Amino acid sequence: MIPTITAFERSPDGGKGLARDTRVRWALEEVGQPYEVRLVSFAGMKAPGHLAIQPFGQIPTYEEGSLCLFETGSIIFHLAEQHAGLLPRERHARARAITWMFAALNTVEPPVLDLTTARIFEADRSWAEERLPLVKDRVRAVLDKLSAYLGAAEWLDGAFSAGDLLMVSVLLRLRMSGILDEYQNLAAYVARGEARPAYARAFAAQFAINAPS
Repeated sequence: MIPTITAFERSPDGGKGLARDTRVRWALEEVGQPYEVRLVSFAGMKAPGHLAIQPFGQIPTYEEGSLCLFETGSIIFHLAEQHAGLLPRERHARARAITWMFAALNTVEPPVLDLTTARIFEADRSWAEERLPLVKDRVRAVLDKLSAYLGAAEWLDGAFSAGDLLMVSVLLRLRMSGILDEYQNLAAYVARGEARPAYARAFAAQFAINAPS
């Protein structure tokens, strides 16, 4: 059965690959699973039909027969469990890859999203100029540790895994801030992720929706 995912009818980032459906598309491309896309408007995300699948009115969602999932970590974990290619077979390596999935979403992404909020949505507040350096410092505190762990390795733990897919997706959000460029090995790590053919296909698919007509 071909699964269906939801995506923004018109992405706020203009197709730069930062919308979370890109992560799910990438995972689907990595495992070679065809999929369909149902585009949802901002109004549609608040409609009862969508809320029945995604109670918080966001994208993406994943539908496969009677199975409906939301949250990118959950969707990608499901795909990794059902298909070869995103999680190692060896038990301990598999557990470590799953740990990196959680680390990407629970440890690294929160301060990164806080920076996005500070730069874009709070920039006009009277206290924004004072808060922004503090937010950047929290991001750097996490990246210092991640950079030290990665060192000169190609991926986080041996071969590319779902942990790398999610971590690269999170770090991509830092590119416009310039902070990613402060960490040469992390910038190269993200570039390796973007160079994967599956990522290129996923990016092209979501960009096509948002390309100027």
